[in-house]
Amino acid sequence: MTTGGGAALVRRLDGSTRATLLELLFDVVFVAALAQTSTLLADQESWTRIPTVLLMLTAIWWTWSVTSTTTEFYDPQQRPIQVILMVAMVGSVGMAASLPMVTRAQATVFALAYVGTHVVRGIILVSTLYRQQHRSAIARATRFLFWFLVSGVLWIVGVLADTARWWIWATAIAIDLLSAAARYPTPWLGRVPLDQFDRTTAHLGERYQQFVILALGDIILVPTLELGRSEFDRLRIAALLCAFAIMLLLWQIYVYQAGELLETAAASATGRSTRIAPYTHLVLLVGVLVTAASFDLVVDRPSGTTPVRWLTLIIGGPLVFVLGRALFAYLLSGRVPWGRVASQLLPLLLLPWAGGWPPVLVTAIVALALAMHVLFPRGGRETRRGLGPRRPAG
Repeated sequence: MTTGGGAALVRRLDGSTRATLLELLFDVVFVAALAQTSTLLADQESWTRIPTVLLMLTAIWWTWSVTSTTTEFYDPQQRPIQVILMVAMVGSVGMAASLPMVTRAQATVFALAYVGTHVVRGIILVSTLYRQQHRSAIARATRFLFWFLVSGVLWIVGVLADTARWWIWATAIAIDLLSAAARYPTPWLGRVPLDQFDRTTAHLGERYQQFVILALGDIILVPTLELGRSEFDRLRIAALLCAFAIMLLLWQIYVYQAGELLETAAASATGRSTRIAPYTHLVLLVGVLVTAASFDLVVDRPSGTTPVRWLTLIIGGPLVFVLGRALFAYLLSGRVPWGRVASQLLPLLLLPWAGGWPPVLVTAIVALALAMHVLFPRGGRETRRGLGPRRPAG
């Protein structure tokens, strides 16, 4: 199967599971793209472009997720993998810069940045592994490259078709997500073997946790920048404090529950956790970005009435995050803490009257509901044996 030092590029299971400094820099670059996405979401005056913003967010997230899977299966200390990380950073910058998507040139840059990142990664992996004669790894990289070439055609066609661009791009990203869920079935090569998912180490769980924590910082970054451009007053400061409280509460929900589920599942259901993490964490990320966008608006105008679109962002962001966490727990363990999830119904129950309240008050109610979620007594096991959060030693 492997000859001539063929395993040099593939990560050793007994090697270090810590993220490298280049991987952390890679995360920071992508979080900058997410900050641009949340700002763009806040700037939308109607619902018509919201789906397009979410589509672009999905493309950015999928680029991060697939690249992080690459550094999990392959050794990030090796020069080809470092080059792949650098190419992905350039692609992230290109996608972030073209996010407004006002001109056809921006659409072209976005599509080329997305497709180029995935195709270049595949070419580097296949060529390097071919020289090393690592047959199973070549087959894996070829499967990924094949499906990104298939979707890449639609991404480029979408640039040329102005009228139906978003439908074509939606089909392209759907191909990317569904082909991954089906384990990249490829002619003459079949699917990615399940045992390749089972070999995942704690490194991947740490990577997801690091990225989500960095993304949560966007909730406080965006309103802080907005406050710096505005006049200081008590309501704006109160809105910023609500943003800080919600950021900490979401952090606690993730780190002490869903994040540790991902890490500790490595011992008993690694393949499943590895396969579902990209999709469930996309839901979490949408919640973070919507929450950040809502505070960009609230800090700018904390008083007066709250428009329906604002209500949707303020209440919907944390709700989507909590539902994403519950979905992740359910797919791993078959159990959901319904008692604590039900605490998110409080803002929904007040929705008929919340439109006449100031935005800062609505955000305070959302923070209270999240606090109830965190403080709700744990009335039993949320996960089956082997999947629960680790207990501290001693």
